[in-house]
Amino acid sequence: MTLLTLFSAPKPFTDPHIALIQRNAIRSWTLLPDVEVILLGEETGLAEAAKEFGVKHIPNVARNESGVPLISSMFQLARENANSDLLCIVNADMILMPDFVEAAKRVKSQRSEFVLLSQRWDLDIPQPLDFSTGWENRLSSIVHRQGSLHRPAGSDFFLFPLSSFLDVPAFTIGRAGWDNWMIYKARKENWAVIDCTPSVTIVHQNHDYSHLPDGKPHYEHPETNENIRLAGGQANVRYTILDATHQLIDGKLSRPKMTSLRFTRKLELFLRAIFFFLPENMLENIARPKRWQKRIHKLFK
Repeated sequence: MTLLTLFSAPKPFTDPHIALIQRNAIRSWTLLPDVEVILLGEETGLAEAAKEFGVKHIPNVARNESGVPLISSMFQLARENANSDLLCIVNADMILMPDFVEAAKRVKSQRSEFVLLSQRWDLDIPQPLDFSTGWENRLSSIVHRQGSLHRPAGSDFFLFPLSSFLDVPAFTIGRAGWDNWMIYKARKENWAVIDCTPSVTIVHQNHDYSHLPDGKPHYEHPETNENIRLAGGQANVRYTILDATHQLIDGKLSRPKMTSLRFTRKLELFLRAIFFFLPENMLENIARPKRWQKRIHKLFK
């Protein structure tokens, strides 16, 4: 039995840049110790890529009316075919390094119910990576010189025990909202939400949105509205890494230090709890501090 199973539903390999960054990502996964990889879907070029990299390929994932894979089906297929006690859904443009596996080991030894996540580093990678000996050290050096740490919104992977997330709604992959729900669900179940940003370098390879209909960002598509509905409304998709209950630092779990962003978020949750009886649109106006700032700014113009 392996330590963990990575599963992902890559985009078609028809766009040269998308193909390049997905190949970089999948190759990095195959180099991780004690990890198996499952690729889900029947997108163009996926079967060939799975064969080339020697990883499992499961084509029969359920889809929505537009043909986009459903998160619920992905979770079910991964759970049924995994040879490990840990699962990790990961976007197909994310490069992982051995520190990711070490983080999984550390957390597994300290918690039985948890979800592991982190902020990502954004980096332009216009060519195939050189995966010869020492590749992770070379890439880490480039990332910290040229990359940028993404703000704590949006998550590109979730690592969790096999027994967790058994009732995931039929979210559409590649659209907004479902990742926020994952954090909401974990907090609701009182699982540890562990931010491993201080211990792990996760690399997101930058790309545009030309692979999506009309080239629009994922949050501007109708499926995002459906994801929000399935999540239970706007409040449940406001959850981000700022809602982590723990951080992994030097192999140990600790409570996150209070920052202005975390304080603002805690205040928002407090106001939502007090004014829970209000309609959602009114509650949004009251509970979100950024909206106060805009109103105050208008008053003193």
